[in-house]
Amino acid sequence: MPGLIERYQSRLPFADGDPVISLEEGSTPLVFAPRLSERVGVEVWLKIEGANPTGSFKDRGMTCAVSAAVRDGAQAVICASTGNTAASLAAYAARAGIRGVVIVPEGKIAMGKLAQALMHGARVIALHGNFDRALQLVRELSATHPIALVNSVNEFRVEGQKTAAFEIAEELDEQLDALCIPVGNAGNITAYWRGFNELGMRPRMFGFQAAGAAPLVHGHPIEQPETVASAIRIGNPARWEQAMDAMTSSGGSVNAVSDEQILDAYRFLAAQEGVFCEPASAASVAGLIAHGAGEAQRVACVLTGHGLKDPDTALQQVGAVIPCEPELSAIERAVMS
Repeated sequence: MPGLIERYQSRLPFADGDPVISLEEGSTPLVFAPRLSERVGVEVWLKIEGANPTGSFKDRGMTCAVSAAVRDGAQAVICASTGNTAASLAAYAARAGIRGVVIVPEGKIAMGKLAQALMHGARVIALHGNFDRALQLVRELSATHPIALVNSVNEFRVEGQKTAAFEIAEELDEQLDALCIPVGNAGNITAYWRGFNELGMRPRMFGFQAAGAAPLVHGHPIEQPETVASAIRIGNPARWEQAMDAMTSSGGSVNAVSDEQILDAYRFLAAQEGVFCEPASAASVAGLIAHGAGEAQRVACVLTGHGLKDPDTALQQVGAVIPCEPELSAIERAVMS
């Protein structure tokens, strides 16, 4: 399949002849979840965004943001990140042949994401502060230097990410009652709502935040957000107003789920549906299990990133590897016990 800009050019702010920086992102699976559907009593589909080139939904927005930056003559791109944006920026900057710089909260980024950013050659700076401070600083920096800021405050990011709504609509013949989605910096829920509206669809938008990082639920910024779901460990979302508009205008809502509920959904998806997502992704499913989706009968849950993004958390949730001597009897005992 072609990349997003080629596939949806008529719905994106790009013209023929514009430079396109693509890794053929998008066209991710929409998978029916029979056991989850049975558990919650409605038809549930999983939008598996971990199938994007760098393993998260961020690639949708990054192809557009970096393409626009190159079109406008940028020699470098920068972002603040809890991990997935850093990995995506680094890959697309490498693809474009321009410099990539990421600012991450020190000690608050999953190892899989850090490894990606470093392998792609980005300059990675660990800030003695949280994501919200990092975003404030990169916004100030990009305002005074010729560096393109590609966080979700960049409109091209939202434009790219709205294409996931187009894909869901295509797969389900525009028959969708509700969308459940994790909410961190709130750009993704904003993008989905924009995409659905462009198609004339109005599914109810249900956003879910981690209980320790739930500013939209509490109605005020969280100074020190904490959650196992590092990708949504954000205390002051950049797209706060747009996200709230998406949920209220659609008849949806925003709710919080505990880390325990997130990890239960995380394990359930892997063990029962064969889908390994990162913890933040599981917030959408945890929210559906805990809070439901109103009267919706057909629901899509967005799984924003692959489980290998955060191998440390995965290994903490499972049993140990079984040691075994290289003998048939020992193998039989290990297999059959």
